[in-house]
Parts: sequence; C-alpha cells; structure tokens
Amino acid sequence: TMAHSKSLLVLENFIGGKFVPCSSYIDSYNPSTGDVYCRVPDSGKEEVEAAVKAAKDAFPIWSSKSPLERSQILNKLADLIEHDLEAFAQAESKDQGKTITFARTVDIPRAVYNFRFFASSILHHVTECTEMATIGCVHYTSRTPVGVAGLISPWNLPLYLLTWKIAPAIACGNTVVAKPSEMTSVTAWMMCKLLEKAGVPHGVVNVVFGTGAKAGEALVCHPDVPLISFTGSTLTAQRITEKSAPHCKRLSLELGGKNPAIVFDDADLSQCIPTTLRSSFANQGEICLCTSRIFVQRGIYSEFLKRFVAEAKKWKAGNPSDPTVNVGALISKEHLEKVRNYVKKAQAEGARVLCGEGVDSLALPTGNQKGYFMLPTVIAEVKDESCCMQEEIFGPVTCVVAFDTEEEVIERANSVKYGLAATVWSSNVGRVHRVAQSLQSGLVWTNCWLIRDLNLPFGGMKASGIGREGAKDSYEFFTEVKTITIKH
Repeated sequence: TMAHSKSLLVLENFIGGKFVPCSSYIDSYNPSTGDVYCRVPDSGKEEVEAAVKAAKDAFPIWSSKSPLERSQILNKLADLIEHDLEAFAQAESKDQGKTITFARTVDIPRAVYNFRFFASSILHHVTECTEMATIGCVHYTSRTPVGVAGLISPWNLPLYLLTWKIAPAIACGNTVVAKPSEMTSVTAWMMCKLLEKAGVPHGVVNVVFGTGAKAGEALVCHPDVPLISFTGSTLTAQRITEKSAPHCKRLSLELGGKNPAIVFDDADLSQCIPTTLRSSFANQGEICLCTSRIFVQRGIYSEFLKRFVAEAKKWKAGNPSDPTVNVGALISKEHLEKVRNYVKKAQAEGARVLCGEGVDSLALPTGNQKGYFMLPTVIAEVKDESCCMQEEIFGPVTCVVAFDTEEEVIERANSVKYGLAATVWSSNVGRVHRVAQSLQSGLVWTNCWLIRDLNLPFGGMKASGIGREGAKDSYEFFTEVKTITIKH
C-alpha cells in the first residue's frame, strides 16, 4: 500500500497545534470518478484522548481572553480562508461531489461568514440584571465558557457546517475537539493549516478524523467533554443521546427533514418553479433543508407538474468541476444505491416517475463513468403513507402530489416524524401567516427558500432535532449561566 498511497493525499489529525500521523487509515473516494483519492486517519480512543487533553490544557488561556481578542482572531481566520477560497472550493467539490459553482458560491463563502458573524456577535451580548430595591438586593447573571466542546459534522456541507459549530464554540471561549465526516475531511484539514497564522493558540481547535463508530463514539463518551453539538442523521443522534446520558452532557442535535413545499393556486409560478427546483435538487438534494414533498393545489396541479418536469429535465449532471453542470455526484456508492431504491419502491407502489432515474438516460463524460451520479427525479401520485413520503431520501428526488383545501394540506404536511423546514407559496398574506403558524416546523419560508439571517434560531421540531443554533441560541448553548445575588 505504500506505493499505492504515494500519489494519494494523506491527512493527519491536528492535535495541540501539530499534525500527528495515525497508526491506521481509511480510504476516501472521489464521488465523481469512483476512485480512492485520499487517506483519512481511522482515529479511536487514543487519538481522542490526546485531543481532549490538548483542549483541556488550552482552555484556561483561551477562556481568559477578552471577547474582543477572540473576535480579532476569528476575523483573521475568516480572511485567511477567504484568501484561499478557490483552493477550498476545488477541494470541497472534489471531496464531496458537489458542483464547483455551489462550493464557490455557497459552501466556502458561508464558512468564511460563519467566523465573521460570530466574531461580531460575541461583542454584543449583554447579561441580565434585576433589582429588589425594597430588600436591598441586586441579581445579575454571568456567562462563562463551558469547557471542551465535542463537535461532529456531516458530509453534505463539510466546511460550512463544521465552521457553523467551531465559530460560536471558540468565540464563547470554549476549546474544541471536532470530528468531521470521514467521507469529507479535506477542507477541515486545510483549515487546520491556517489556525496558527490566524493566531489561534495551540490546543484551542483540535481535529480528529475517523468514523462515527470509533472516533465519534470516543468523543461522545469522553467524561471531560461536557457538551456535544451534532449535525447528521436521527439514528446517529439516538445513539449519541444514549451514550452521553450517563455523563449528563448538554446536546445540540440538528437532524433530518422531510420538508414540504405547499403551492396554493394563487402562487406566482414564475418565482415558485425555479426556486422549488433549487429547493429540491440543490447540492444533489443533499441538504437537510431540501424540499422532498411538494403539495400543489388541484387547480394548478397539472400545469405545475408540466412546467416543473420540463425545467428539471434541463438540469445537467456531470463533472462537478464543469461550471455548466447543475448536479454533481452523490456522496458514495452506498448512498446512491439507497436513493435509487426509494425510486424503485415508488414505482413498485404504482407511483409515476416523470423524469430522471430510470426514465432519462444519463450521459456522462469519459472520466466520470464510474461516478455516483443521478439525474433530478420527479415522482407523482405517491401515497402519503409511502416511505418515499415519510422518510428522508437525501438525494435529487422529490414527490409531487395534489391537495384541495388549506386544512387538509396542513394536516398532511405535518403527518411525518420530522419538522425541520417548510416552504409556502401563495400571494394571500393572511393565508401565508395562518399556514406558517400551523406547520410543525422550525423554519418556514414563504415565497422563497434558504434565505437565512444567522441571528435567528435555526433547528427543527420532532425528530428533526433538539435545540437551536444562531447568534443568541449558540451563545446560550456554548456558555454556562450563573445567577448571582448581592444583598447590600
């Protein structure tokens, strides 16, 4: 394997400000070619132990810095990533399969902005104070960092979601041990190379690469890691909850979605159709906020379907580094198989596949024949109880069904275990507010999708998670609050 690994990129863990080799490695694939292109440490207890120790040792110095000092360091790190934006975008696209356009315009700019946002917001929090003048008492609160934060991030938006956790954690004065997905570790490793130059003291940010079963579990079970922030599947979150329960850890869990779009007959289809295509198929449908159930009012159902399918057929799948491509590769062979199986199940149940998988032929460039590609796929006439309407598919697949009344569609939209995001399309202001109020969903977009203000809470209801992230919410999660009473 030595000769074999010469040409491959080999990542190392980043512990206590140094890159540390690992005793064993796992292969990471380039999803657009199907070839192994990188070797990732297969870390376990030992590596996590070393990283937690480094983080604990760094905590006193880092937590005693002023918010302004930490803010300046976060801004410097943002500048350094932005300076290398193109290299980061290329790496993210190659490692994850997403298009270079998406990495350039969404993933990396947002990772930069995550640091800038928390560098700014950390300067503006105030604590509370109340007075009991009649008995000569004053109460006030103080907030202090918690300690070592365990951060576990997924493979769909690798640097974007990792920095969305690292930035608030270190802005608040915590030190971190992060574990990115073993399938998409390259940009996290590239970021580690910039930490020293940004002025991040050794041990403040430690990154341990490896699988959830080994490295993730060791982190979740470590007695010196009081809080875990996780983005990923509901199944993994259940395991994290069980494993962390004996230690009474604080958890923030951002999980899956089965997000509805509700299109009323007074919707502006010239806006609705292009946006709903994006909300269904952006990043190959591998975003927890993607739309996978589209409810269209009966009066416009056939027109919507005709226009939606015609536009979906224009999306081009192929080499992610080609700027004219709209759909990159799915993350892995196994994941592509899983997504395809949902389409097969829908067909077996009598639903109609109108375009994409199994209907249209996929013409790929020579170098991408073995990649994990799939065309945007639209399924109609799916029953609400079908697994395709109940379970998160997490691929370029969306189901379109008709509805008649507002009350009916609210009930149907709410009839899944998830509650992350929803979109509502209507020009009736009263209806927009009514429906938004009734949906069991942490986020509701009306007449738009994925417009985010990072100040505001982000997260889901039901099986979509626990807790919220955002300026105030992340600050509360990553700090310990104390109420102090003084009698004078």
